[in-house]
Amino acid sequence: MGEQEARTRLLDQVVDHLSRHGLGDLSLRQIAAAVNTSHRMLIYHFGSKEGLLVEVVRAVEANQRALLSSLKATDHADLARQFWRALTDPALRAHERLFFELYGQAAQGRKGTTALMDGIVESWVEPIAEFERARGYPPEQAEVRARLGLAVTRGLLLDLVATDDVEAVTAAMDMFIDFMSS
Repeated sequence: MGEQEARTRLLDQVVDHLSRHGLGDLSLRQIAAAVNTSHRMLIYHFGSKEGLLVEVVRAVEANQRALLSSLKATDHADLARQFWRALTDPALRAHERLFFELYGQAAQGRKGTTALMDGIVESWVEPIAEFERARGYPPEQAEVRARLGLAVTRGLLLDLVATDDVEAVTAAMDMFIDFMSS
């Protein structure tokens, strides 16, 4: 197995473990033990616990973008609602908490986490803007609409992490989707 394959396999195992058990106060050694490797291998591949967690967030976000592109819907509103339902799946709550925890640390400049800021908005704006352009919006307006949609989605996910009130955040998202669809 090549080095990149080993890194990818380890990352997949850590993502799977954290999605089932959450991060809590796990140390790098505890994470390593949970995925049957050593903390030295995790450091070798990811540099630090923070580096590993940044890669976990990137992998989860990539999976979410792949999910978005795989959804089939009759219209924009249906697509948005399907995606929102997927994002609010309780199985993702640990990933969402981790995302916001690391996002805050990266925004504060915490060593080892700042790489998360690279593309954290842009990686979503373009695929969402593509949907908006397909709906007939000019490129500049499509990008603004995409950025607004991303901001509202992240804000409501943060609300969900803080309150665990799926009904309220879903009602707010449904209203936003209706607003954006009209």
